[in-house]
Parts: sequence; structure tokens; C-alpha cells
Amino acid sequence: MKSCLTNNRIWVSRLKDVGILSAEECKEYGVTGPVLRAAGVKWDLRKAQPYSGYEKYDFEIPTRQNGDTYDRYVVRMQEMRQSVRIIRQAVDGLAEGPIMGKVGKVIKPAVGEAYVSIEAPKGELGYYVCATGSTQPVPLPALRPPSLVNLQALDRMIRGGLVADVVAVIGTLDIVLGEVDR
Repeated sequence: MKSCLTNNRIWVSRLKDVGILSAEECKEYGVTGPVLRAAGVKWDLRKAQPYSGYEKYDFEIPTRQNGDTYDRYVVRMQEMRQSVRIIRQAVDGLAEGPIMGKVGKVIKPAVGEAYVSIEAPKGELGYYVCATGSTQPVPLPALRPPSLVNLQALDRMIRGGLVADVVAVIGTLDIVLGEVDR
């Protein structure tokens, strides 16, 4: 992997062994996504429970072992490369001709409820979906926003570290405060 940062001795020394979260701790906190994979757990919903055609694409689940800030950075860099790999396969698989599907103006979903989750860039993003038979959706917030779930481990990750490390650790958690503030 080539990057100006990945092998930079200053970058590596500031991120290595900072904000460590083990695989067991990740599972205890319910952490998913790159944070979990940086701790050595090879889990990605696109492989474990394929949806939207992901089963057709050849891609790897990047993992590391230390669960530190540097490993979370490396996993994210590798995931970007895997995303490009998926995009290239998807583009190569596009059929010739029109690409707009014909969908009615009003969609009336079946009555019922379900929990649906996807592998978002920060981890598992889950929604509880409820349909009452109306054409108007029942507004519900995300049931499992990865920023909120992953942020729960922050105290554990920064305890005993430097104040200056907090910024790096939060950066590799990749939180979005709007997702946390529910």
C-alpha cells in the first residue's frame, strides 16, 4: 500500500499503540465496521448477509490485528481500494441501453415491520421499518447508528492516553455528531 502517510515514521509513531480496542472489547461494546476489523475480526454484512447484489462482486474484507488507531487508518485505506474494486466490477457489468427503471409514482408497501441493516462506511447501520398500509412512511430514526455505537468505546480507548491522542482516536472512529445526537 503506497501512501505518503502509511509509512511516514512520524505518522506511524503517533498512531501506533494509541486507542487500542481488542476484538473482545469490540464485541462487548457492539462495535462494527473498520474499528472491529482493525481488531482482527473479519466481519462485513456485505459478505455475511449479502444484499443488493454484493454476492456477485469479488472483494476482500481488510483486517489488521492490533486494534489501534494506526490499524483503523490502514483498514480504512484498504477499504477504499476494495470499494474501487467493487465499482469497477459494477461498471463492467452494466448492460447496454437505458438504465432508468420503470417504477410507479406511488409505492404502497405491504403491511408489516422489519429490521434492515447495511454495511455503512462506519459500521452496521440499521433501521426499523414499519408499514401500516398507507403510502406515507412511518418516520422512524435509525435504530442502530454506527457513530453512536462506536462512540461508546471512546472512554475505554483514550483512558490512560494523552489528551492529544483523543483527536486521532475520534478521527478513526469517524463519528458524525448528528447521528449521535438522537
